[in-house]
Amino acid sequence: MAVPKKKTSKSKSRSRRASNWVLRSPARSLCPQCNRAKLPHVVCPNCGWYRGRQALEVE
Repeated sequence: MAVPKKKTSKSKSRSRRASNWVLRSPARSLCPQCNRAKLPHVVCPNCGWYRGRQALEVE
């Protein structure tokens, strides 16, 4: 079994764990129909189009 040569410092191990706590903004893509920002792989909430067809009736 592998044994570490030196003890990992508190700051090193905590900074490695802290990278998972970072809040990141969600990915955005443009709707090809209305050119508004939307989430990728999701029906456009503005016009209701998805993958080149009308998926939802939006008022």
